[in-house]
Amino acid sequence: MNRYLILNCDDFGQSPAANRAIMHLLEERRVSSATIMPPAPAFEEAAAWVRGRADPRVGLHLTLTSELPGHRWSSLTGHPSLHDETGGMHLTVADFEKLADPKAVRAEINAQFDQVKDAGLPITHVDNHMGSLYGIETGRSYLPYVFWQCGRRGLPFRIFRHIHPRDTFLNSIAGAKEALAKAVALADTLGVAMPDYLLTHPYHIVEGETYDSFKSSLIAKIYELPEGVSETYIHPAVEDDHMQTIIPSWDKRVWEYKLVLDDDFAYALKDAGVQLVDYRYVRDNLKRSRLKAAWSLFRRL
Repeated sequence: MNRYLILNCDDFGQSPAANRAIMHLLEERRVSSATIMPPAPAFEEAAAWVRGRADPRVGLHLTLTSELPGHRWSSLTGHPSLHDETGGMHLTVADFEKLADPKAVRAEINAQFDQVKDAGLPITHVDNHMGSLYGIETGRSYLPYVFWQCGRRGLPFRIFRHIHPRDTFLNSIAGAKEALAKAVALADTLGVAMPDYLLTHPYHIVEGETYDSFKSSLIAKIYELPEGVSETYIHPAVEDDHMQTIIPSWDKRVWEYKLVLDDDFAYALKDAGVQLVDYRYVRDNLKRSRLKAAWSLFRRL
């Protein structure tokens, strides 16, 4: 049984403290990849570091929300519907879905693709910050447009072919399996490759959680990985007094950084026979027949 894991660092460019952790993990090859945020304030620092590496393994983290009250950013295009009264991008996915003009959203997506290209970053894949493009809150999904953009560039996207039976969050969403099947068929039709599974875990420290219990839960997931390619994401960061005061979940980010450097985690990967891969493996091995996918999509409409 071949089991592969993509361990992606989200939020590259969010802050210098996040950048330092992600750069270290990429340099030590402890993670598969990272995804970079063009509108975020530390994007230029992250981009400069990537340009100096021959094998950056960096993707595009399409960013349409700015969810941290003490740490905001604005869109690249500046369209009023993409912002709240503070001038930052919307705090919540629900506000973004309800208030953002669709034409402005598409223009912002294009601008973020252009930003990484102009910065000289050879991206390997695309994903989405906070799931704002999935239509989870109101049904207004931008996935068809993103799939089209990825398909014409030959880039995989973070969507997943199956819901892991033990993923309590994804299995709790009503209608998720039916919606996922349609999205997968559309992605396949447009030539967009994807992993087989996505494994989620809470962003915040849940009641009673400690570093040791968090580590145990992630290691348990390593041993439970199904056959195929699974992805999980982390938001690693180094300790930072300023960020600690404005982001309540900062300790969890430090835990995630510590975890990937933990010898117990490295041992679990080896002992479970799990191989770290990146999205180039997905691009080269997991693309499906476009004709069969188009027929599957037609039958579901």
